[in-house]
Amino acid sequence: MTLMHKFLGASAALALTAGTAAADPAILFDLGGKFDKSFNESAYNGAERWAAETGGSYAEVEIQSDAQREQAIRRFAESGANPIVMAGFSWATPLAEVAADYPDTKFAIIDMVVDAPNVRSVVFNEHEGSYLVGMMAAMASETGTVSFVGGMDIPLIRKFACGYAQGAKAVNADINVIANMTGTTPAAWNDPVKGSELTLAQMSQGSDVVFAAAGGTGVGVLQTAADEGMLSIGVDANQNYLHPGQVLTSMMKRVDNAVYDAMTAGTELETGFNVMSVANRGVGFAMDANNEPIVSYDMLEATYGAAAAMASGELAVHDYTSDESCPALDF
Repeated sequence: MTLMHKFLGASAALALTAGTAAADPAILFDLGGKFDKSFNESAYNGAERWAAETGGSYAEVEIQSDAQREQAIRRFAESGANPIVMAGFSWATPLAEVAADYPDTKFAIIDMVVDAPNVRSVVFNEHEGSYLVGMMAAMASETGTVSFVGGMDIPLIRKFACGYAQGAKAVNADINVIANMTGTTPAAWNDPVKGSELTLAQMSQGSDVVFAAAGGTGVGVLQTAADEGMLSIGVDANQNYLHPGQVLTSMMKRVDNAVYDAMTAGTELETGFNVMSVANRGVGFAMDANNEPIVSYDMLEATYGAAAAMASGELAVHDYTSDESCPALDF
């Protein structure tokens, strides 16, 4: 049974459930909530898989503002939770402040690096998975224009966009790639109306395939694309099921595996820098009954071939975060 921890009252104080067992793991979700059908939900699925397979229980919290982050980490550490897993790069600053105060607690943070002896930093080669779905988008496009809707305009999301553009241009050097970001604040992760507006604007410019890397905002992108007869590409979790036959694929970022692995390791969690890539199946693309009818054999042959080349080192995809440039896309 999952132990639920909620922020209560005007002061947003954490109410810890009595009887939490020492050394049970905990997971702290990012803004947008654990049922965002994307990043947070993938993290939740990993925790649920661990609980189902082990019969164990874990503590959790869904924060409502950035101001609650440090308090959440401290409360879980003081309650004896171990390890404590944080979903999202925005946990990095408070974790860097807190980690040294709890040297016997193991922490795992997803999507950012915190240099501390008791922290595992899990990062993903999102540019590799985005390259693969960019190839599929270009092969599916009939207009010669594809597009990207990002959430908050940060280097991490530009990393998705840059990989996507590289993959599209590897298939068609002349393809037009449109990229828009939803905003510059955390609110950009949960604005499906703005996501819908951006999708319609991109469609008016000729895009017939759109890739969303925008958290809850992406739900609006995929919904509008489906309503308008446009193909879409999901992100993080497998979102093919949201609009069967309209979602071309989903760029899988195995946040669920990162959470599952950390909880499975428990207090023996190996700390340090951990990279999840195409080579270790940390990123990839989703195929299932929902998108099988709209993905051709040629698409799969080309995309699996590129994935194999990445895994072997034959194909290197430029990482925007390495120098904040993109050879295939002007931001």
